[in-house]
Amino acid sequence: MVKTAANAEAAVVIERIKVNNPGEKQVIIGQGNFTIFACDDIFKSLLTTAPGIKCAVAMNEAVPRLTRVTGNDEGLKELASENCLRIGASHSFFIIMDNAFPINVLGVLKTHPAVVNIYVASANPLDVIVAESELGRAVIGVVDGTSANRIETNEEKQERRELCNTLGYAVE
Repeated sequence: MVKTAANAEAAVVIERIKVNNPGEKQVIIGQGNFTIFACDDIFKSLLTTAPGIKCAVAMNEAVPRLTRVTGNDEGLKELASENCLRIGASHSFFIIMDNAFPINVLGVLKTHPAVVNIYVASANPLDVIVAESELGRAVIGVVDGTSANRIETNEEKQERRELCNTLGYAVE
């Protein structure tokens, strides 16, 4: 419980929202501002950053309390808008994509004037932790995949580096 200035009690409810991502697509969840143009503008930034990308951007607007969505793939648009609406936090956005990795677009997203924060960029199973008060909802954070339980072996380190080299991200 949180005490207000008038000494009344106001509840803050914490909720876990499981991200629906049946094809284990790449997902980016963040917070933005000025939603009326941001959804389309973020989408255009993705298209110009990663040629051949298939993606959708959904963004929650505080007024008139709706989820805006745009994209170039109907299935991705449906997943983005469904997930974003379930999160429900104003100005949060949900990007889902194929034919690109977050590393290909995060630099552009981080410098976009409508992007305030990036919570996660992953294809792992995701849980969004949301707080709800009388005013509305806010993303507290995101659980990204399962917890680590050991340190990698030398063999696993070599496999990781070989995969990075195969993908074009030279390590050494």
